[in-house]
Amino acid sequence: MPLAENTAVLLMAHGSRRAEANDDLRQLADELRRRGSISIIIASYLELAAPSIPEGARLCVAEGAQRVLMLPYFLSAGRHVTGDLERFRDELSREFPQVEFRLCPPLGLHPKIVEVVLDRLAEGDGDGTSEP
Repeated sequence: MPLAENTAVLLMAHGSRRAEANDDLRQLADELRRRGSISIIIASYLELAAPSIPEGARLCVAEGAQRVLMLPYFLSAGRHVTGDLERFRDELSREFPQVEFRLCPPLGLHPKIVEVVLDRLAEGDGDGTSEP
């Protein structure tokens, strides 16, 4: 899915004190870059890790983005998605009126999430035997 050259993707996760937990989002950004269809991709965090979501958005603008697709790496539209992320979008739109900030839906119950859950269950089940 190639995006317009001046469109950035801002991946947004909660953030953790554990670096390994934050690495998942960075690895996702790296994989998206490797596939080569998106020119500007920034991983950002709500709290506990850097860059913050506003800092990540500013990096997108600094790289020339005229439109920023803000993708919540969250499973549901809870308080963070419906409150915090909408507030960030609105604040960034005021800070950069020449840039369009579009908040995408969270991962949620997308049909492919069901497939991921089934895959993870199969991995956990292994050969069908359970060990204590």
